[in-house]
Amino acid sequence: MVQKKMEIQVATAGEALIDLIRGPDGRFEPCIGGAVYNLSRALARQGIETLYLNPLSRDRFGRQLAAGLLADGVHLAAPDPVVEVTSLAVVSVNEAGHPDYAFYREGVADRATDAARLTQACQSASALKMVCTGALALSPDDASTYLPWLAAQRDGGKKVVIDANLRPSVMPDLKRYRAHVLATLQYADVIKVSDEDLDNLDLPGATALDKARHLLGQCSAQVLALTLGGEGAKLLTRAGDVFSARETAALVVLDTVGAGDCFLAGLVRAMLEAELGADWGSDRVDGATAQNLLQNAIASASICVQRRGCVPPGRDEVRAHIATGSIA
Repeated sequence: MVQKKMEIQVATAGEALIDLIRGPDGRFEPCIGGAVYNLSRALARQGIETLYLNPLSRDRFGRQLAAGLLADGVHLAAPDPVVEVTSLAVVSVNEAGHPDYAFYREGVADRATDAARLTQACQSASALKMVCTGALALSPDDASTYLPWLAAQRDGGKKVVIDANLRPSVMPDLKRYRAHVLATLQYADVIKVSDEDLDNLDLPGATALDKARHLLGQCSAQVLALTLGGEGAKLLTRAGDVFSARETAALVVLDTVGAGDCFLAGLVRAMLEAELGADWGSDRVDGATAQNLLQNAIASASICVQRRGCVPPGRDEVRAHIATGSIA
């Protein structure tokens, strides 16, 4: 049960875990994280009433995760802690600031749920407009939890946003994993994917754009956001439009942890502000609106990468970054 009445706009479902980040001295520092957890915080910091659907553990790490969500204004659909332990991810960051993950996910709190509970929590949020998931929720082992829930949300008229955000290193059967990710993306109205995700999906095409076009053609989504690291991002629509934007000056990147999650939060915030219909992208769209979506998404990610760890920006920070004119 949701802990209080509110006008929830977005519900998120997926992992909340502790990142054990390896430092230069070989020691591991525990940090709250997980892609969907980061996205939830990033949305709330940008002023979106956000409902996190998965349960959290009663252990010390679980209490930290709950405190982090509540401090940023995220609402908990399952406020009562569960006995299962908190998920762990061991993270090593290379010289370029890119993280590599190893996950410990058996018998953990954020997986102690089912489709019925997720669906019931969404039904309790009468103003709900959008649901978001992705990353570890795309594991084939959790299909019975997330696929019926996604189907119910789409049938109920909610916009479904899925971040592919693949984790192939922890999936023992890569062929099965790819097939399940592609099957899950069939429920999406909006897909967010990186160039690396496209490579991991083993899609045909000479370039990331070619692969993104192929993926959009294989799904029923109206919009696909493609992130390209330092090269910026592209927004593709089912009608065939392709829009591009990037930072025009080099950023001082501390690390990229949470950058994709903040990118998606900025995109979702801009889509909600623009009050875009579920079919936006099925016909030719206004270029100014598309560029606004990209600028908000890129600005959110740009601020994140200039901070250590995932520290999502607030709405005013995003607007101030856009106002500098550095994204074109």
